[in-house]
Amino acid sequence: MLAARLHLGPERRLELDDVPVPEPGPDHVLVKVEAAGVCLSDVHLIDGTLTPLFLKGDVVTLGHEVAGTVHALGPGVTKAEVGDRVVLQAGELRDGATFTRGVDYDGGWAEYTLARIDTLVPIPDDLPFEQACFIPDAVSTPWGAITATGEVKAGEPVGVWGVGGLGAHGVQLLRLVGAAPIIAVDPLPAARERALEFGADLALDPADPELRSKIFAATGTGLAAAFDFAGVAAVREQAVVCLGPHGRLVLVGLTNKPITITNGTAFSFFQQQVRGHYGSAPEDVAKLVKLQGLHRVEFSRSVSAVVPLADAAKAVHALEAKEGNPIRIVLKP
Repeated sequence: MLAARLHLGPERRLELDDVPVPEPGPDHVLVKVEAAGVCLSDVHLIDGTLTPLFLKGDVVTLGHEVAGTVHALGPGVTKAEVGDRVVLQAGELRDGATFTRGVDYDGGWAEYTLARIDTLVPIPDDLPFEQACFIPDAVSTPWGAITATGEVKAGEPVGVWGVGGLGAHGVQLLRLVGAAPIIAVDPLPAARERALEFGADLALDPADPELRSKIFAATGTGLAAAFDFAGVAAVREQAVVCLGPHGRLVLVGLTNKPITITNGTAFSFFQQQVRGHYGSAPEDVAKLVKLQGLHRVEFSRSVSAVVPLADAAKAVHALEAKEGNPIRIVLKP
């Protein structure tokens, strides 16, 4: 089968390899991949910003956002049937540690992929694979950041920095939980326009010298929660000064750069906090599939392009260069 694999080493490279179709063992199934999302994390794995923690060996099939159909069952598997439509959790727990699909073990940028039975989430017939595949991560990660780490309550003013793959869904989900007002911050005019379409009350340019004063004018007290979906140090420094009393800065986008709090006295006086966030709880994916089925969330606008698996490298470049201002580019084997 065809698989887009990251070869680690001094010079990382993404290659299309012809590899054997894997055989499912006990507690596993073989999934025929119908759609797989391209995430900024994949870009960072390729460029070396991120490195797998638990990978055995130096080659891995990328892709942690995967949807497809159950193709074959491992020995003794009874909790799934061939033909089941599923989306796969972006990772699994092993000995108390989180192993990420497409990072620490082979993912879904391939024609087929293995999945442990407890990582299968059923999806309804009317949910297209292209929309389902990115619910784990692109949707569930901001959901977890908002509801668990950020603890956002209805009526609280919030800020969203970066309206890309995570932030665009973050705006929609903040609207769902009743945050108000929702203020989006992005340097791209098209992204700011998208934020308003997805439910933001105000969209600002981070280069605006009056940004902080505009946020305080709109909220009265500053932000109860600010979300960095971009993973940029300058974003974090800008967001933290826009917090109100007891405000939380939630770090969702990944970066290895340090964060600077310029006014530590004010940060302490107003009892503000910085909270790190990663991923989501397993039950969040099933919850979001249910919400989609009840039409509380809508993902069709998030599919920026569907491209063949053979063009994985082109899709990575398009996301990295923000060609067409993408939310999610989807690979289809």
